[in-house]
Amino acid sequence: MSEEEKNTGTRPPEASFLIRIQYRQNASWQGTIQWLDQKKTRKFRSELELMMLINEATQTNLVSWKNKEEVS
Repeated sequence: MSEEEKNTGTRPPEASFLIRIQYRQNASWQGTIQWLDQKKTRKFRSELELMMLINEATQTNLVSWKNKEEVS
């Protein structure tokens, strides 16, 4: 059991993603991430941005996922 689960008695939300790496440039990845549970897709320009999108999807504040244009 994680420290968060011990403190709050809850588990963090789970999410499924499909990640497509399209380019590797300047020692970083660029591509798309598809949030399978919500059927939403976003572009990312670096591993850091990818991790931020994943983190945001598991939080209650989904600003980047809600307000941006869908990618086909």
